[in-house]
Amino acid sequence: MVTEMSSTAAFYLLSTLGGYLVTSFLLLKYPTLLHQRKKQRFLGKHISHRGGAGENLENTMAAFQHAVKIGTDMLELDCHITKDEQVVVSHDENLKRATGINVNISDLKYCELPPYLGKLDVSFQRACQCEGKDNRIPLLKEVFEAFPNTPINIDIKVNNNVLIKKVSELVKEYNREHITVWGNASYEIVEKCYKENSDIPILFSLQRVLLILGLFFTGLLPFVPIREQFFEIPMPSIILKLKEPHTMSRSQKFLIWLSDVLLMRKALFDHLTARGIQVYIWVLNEEQEYKRAFDLGATGVMTDYPTKLRDFLHNFSA
Repeated sequence: MVTEMSSTAAFYLLSTLGGYLVTSFLLLKYPTLLHQRKKQRFLGKHISHRGGAGENLENTMAAFQHAVKIGTDMLELDCHITKDEQVVVSHDENLKRATGINVNISDLKYCELPPYLGKLDVSFQRACQCEGKDNRIPLLKEVFEAFPNTPINIDIKVNNNVLIKKVSELVKEYNREHITVWGNASYEIVEKCYKENSDIPILFSLQRVLLILGLFFTGLLPFVPIREQFFEIPMPSIILKLKEPHTMSRSQKFLIWLSDVLLMRKALFDHLTARGIQVYIWVLNEEQEYKRAFDLGATGVMTDYPTKLRDFLHNFSA
């Protein structure tokens, strides 16, 4: 009798597990059976990181103008706020790296900001520098005014309520909710952005990216609703080219390899894109990296070299 009950319980357990796996697999492939596909207001395939930090000084009007001129789909930039509450485009809060002066943006009025150095390192291309004559830190509103129809990806660099509010106000003032994306790796910043203006699409924070991976590998992802519209992640393997091999331990190389294996999943990207969520991979600067990203199903690539990516896409699509 006990044996019969145990067999029956095992049968039901296996049947339930089998049903779950089949349903999960089916919904992973065809998520619109359960979820309504998100409406895509634009498609960002070619994304210029900091405007194209390998071809012009990062986050400058010259960089943005060049990227738009060659046909980029989206500009990526970073924002901070000055002492007089002006939203400026700059990656760093402290300006030592970019200007040579050890001062924070938040401690200066906009008119007091120093100019960029004439030559800056390209962060995601080892031993490369970029020179430029336009070394002025621009206001976010200048970018909005210059490129009214170009989608812009805004990284809110600091957890500052005034900054978030000011960026939201500028987006509304220039009627850009439909072509603006904002967020940060910080879950708290993304939550504040969404609370401030839910009409502007948001990026996945790092915490949410890790949650999505957990849901994906346990088969639960197809059952879970998703609020974000842009899955923006790094390609971990590029870290290996940014460092000298002899400076990295075996465990560090293993962790990079493992992160790459877990994160670069075509089935995951296909599922997200089927739900209307765009997948952006950063920051890729070599043709083999571009190809790998698109072969995996990424909808967009972020690069420091917009001309190189443009040329690749022309040949890749041919």
